[in-house]
Amino acid sequence: MIISASYRTDIPAFYGEWFGRRLDAGFADVKNPYSRQISRVSLAPEDVDGFVFWTKNARPFLNQLAVVAKRGLPFVAHYTVPGYPPALERSVGGALPHIETIKRLAELYGPDAVVWRYDPIIITSFTPIQWHLDTVASISEALSGSVDEMAVSFAHIYRKTRRNTDSAAQTAGFVWEDPEDQQKRDILRKLAEVALKNRIKTTLCSQPSLLEGLEDANVSPARCVDASRLSRVAGRSISARTKGNRPGCFCAESRDIGAYDTCPHGCVYCYAVSDHPGTRERFKAHDPANSRLDTVLGNRRAGVEMDG
Repeated sequence: MIISASYRTDIPAFYGEWFGRRLDAGFADVKNPYSRQISRVSLAPEDVDGFVFWTKNARPFLNQLAVVAKRGLPFVAHYTVPGYPPALERSVGGALPHIETIKRLAELYGPDAVVWRYDPIIITSFTPIQWHLDTVASISEALSGSVDEMAVSFAHIYRKTRRNTDSAAQTAGFVWEDPEDQQKRDILRKLAEVALKNRIKTTLCSQPSLLEGLEDANVSPARCVDASRLSRVAGRSISARTKGNRPGCFCAESRDIGAYDTCPHGCVYCYAVSDHPGTRERFKAHDPANSRLDTVLGNRRAGVEMDG
């Protein structure tokens, strides 16, 4: 089984100690965000085909990645670097240190082990279309030779996303928009042209309607959990059936060990956090010794017994 860690939260940036303990224990307990049922996910080497990590800051996780590699478990790191200003990403910081970390990962584990994510694309008065074109040009030039894929998507405007973005816009003094599909296609075409100049292909994550009319634009559907890429990293064949999480998703089947409302980055557009202040408080009280990520100090019962 491929383990996703995690599209629900940033485990590498904030939960490295918890992950290391779970790796040593050989399992993690995970609460289904819809049914709330708790299940145990094996992390034993014989049960894990590989890991897919999702992060905006892998620097605190470098030692854990070394442990994963030493155990002979292949991994791919999806590293999100859009270089947004603090009004949109409260605590991520500028792009430069993350570019250097991506380059370091590529040196250590090979270019196949890292995918650069430039998402979600959000159009604001701070980040207009030309800002995105200039930013992709700068970052793709810096990453040329270190990565071969830029995974992109436009922000999904859920109710909580709109609420959080509206609040941030009022506080920071910017305006934002959700462009029409044809404008998004035009932006995708231009971004793909810029990235391709630096030998980086563009893939679009789970927004199939935007691919209509872009057959000649060097934009293809993303396979974020990609068994073929993991196979190249591992140097052996890893097979997994395609089992997307939503329409237009071509990911291989995986088990995610993260939890929603646990990432304290504070990105205003985030679909995985509904309450930023509450999430920061939960993070401060996080219990790294518990088998579940979304637990707090003071409740030491085994994760499989908890329903909080």
